[in-house]
Amino acid sequence: MVRTRIAPSPTGEDIHIGNLYTALINWAFAKKNKGQFIIRIEDTDRQRLVPYAEENILQTLKDYGLEADEDPKKGGPFAPYRQSERLNIYQKYAHQLVKKGYAYYCTCSKERLEKVRKEQLAKKQIPRYDGQCRNLNIDLKKIQETKTAYVIRLKVPKNQKIVVNDLIRGQIVFNSNDLDDQILIKSDGFPTYHLAVVIDDYLMQISHVIRAEEWLPSTPKHILLYQAFGWPLPIFCHLPILRNPDRSKLSKRKNPVWASWYLKEGFLPPAVLNYLALMGWSHPKQKEIFDLQEFIEVFDLKDIEVVGPAFDIVKLEWLNGELIRKTQNSKIKTQIIEYYQKYHNKNLDHNLIEKTIPLIKERIKKLSEYWFYCQFFFEEPKVDFNLIKDKSYLKNIYHALEKIEDWTAQNIGQSMQDLVKKLGVKTGDFFMSLRIAICGKKISPPLNESMEILGKKKCLERVRRVMLF
Repeated sequence: MVRTRIAPSPTGEDIHIGNLYTALINWAFAKKNKGQFIIRIEDTDRQRLVPYAEENILQTLKDYGLEADEDPKKGGPFAPYRQSERLNIYQKYAHQLVKKGYAYYCTCSKERLEKVRKEQLAKKQIPRYDGQCRNLNIDLKKIQETKTAYVIRLKVPKNQKIVVNDLIRGQIVFNSNDLDDQILIKSDGFPTYHLAVVIDDYLMQISHVIRAEEWLPSTPKHILLYQAFGWPLPIFCHLPILRNPDRSKLSKRKNPVWASWYLKEGFLPPAVLNYLALMGWSHPKQKEIFDLQEFIEVFDLKDIEVVGPAFDIVKLEWLNGELIRKTQNSKIKTQIIEYYQKYHNKNLDHNLIEKTIPLIKERIKKLSEYWFYCQFFFEEPKVDFNLIKDKSYLKNIYHALEKIEDWTAQNIGQSMQDLVKKLGVKTGDFFMSLRIAICGKKISPPLNESMEILGKKKCLERVRRVMLF
């Protein structure tokens, strides 16, 4: 049985776009193999914990359609799925490791550790624990009676080769001498990532550990823990880290990194997931646009490239625009309605949206751009009168429009073209003045069609307002 998971940490505003990529791969692989996808919240870093982050993470994943089979809200056979509620489990197994000789109690103070660190740096050595408590066989009852602060450390064996078999990277060999005696249980009683992830993955029967390559150096420590517990290893797969187009690591200093930001900007969830699917992977038929079901069918973990792919928001905008153009107008209408209700608290006229979609469908790349083009349909535009080069012929425009009985785009256009010839004015200036009077800006959907939708009364009112200013 294939069981995959993601284990986001609620220490930011939301789930990182890179973690959304990892979630997509885990979700798709589970679905492809008729397995389960699990969301586990790793909230053991209490100092950096953000109270609302867990809720945001779960909601964002749901908004993208990557719902879990088991998570902290749904529950499941291996609950709880929140690490802060599993502390007794970690304590139990950590103390077992000490008894078996694979871990030890360490009472070194922060001051001593900092002193050792500075000395090592001064000698140009890699900072690491010097092993002072490693062979002291510290008695737990005594340090508990004296209320001495302690941690539990992994006793990393010396001179041992640790082999990581990675599904997409092949065999990677580490030397145990390069590893630190990693803390497993912190002085506050909470586990570190290394202990908790191994225990949870085993107890929750995770078959494939699919995560970002930044965790690859930690994998030998995890293998040592699996071996110490006598547990079988899962299959490891370390995905490439998303990078900026300049190859630097994707970070909030250069780009928006929270997955919810892309939804607020009007990117369609299928477009974002489609684009993420292409990170380090190519469709067998070299397609750039496909839906999730097709991705599940043709995707194979082994086909992922190890080189960090470039996450280019410009390319994402292009793909999003292409997806909009391929979507039925009725569905776009629903997406626009829901988007502006949720993110902008606007209840827009449904009929008006339906009428305007054909005018802007080929222009917009994001749902947020709909308002840029179509705001003047819903609200009286704020006109910058300085943009109108010549108002002298607006009176003629008003009277010509007033005479049109059958208010259609074709008749409006013909009437205005006839007026241009009659007045002998520049076509560009003429129509720019009319566009600004009607729409309030130089850029708008097709003018004649927009005026037909607005109606004769409203168009005359707007021309008159500018004419009399």
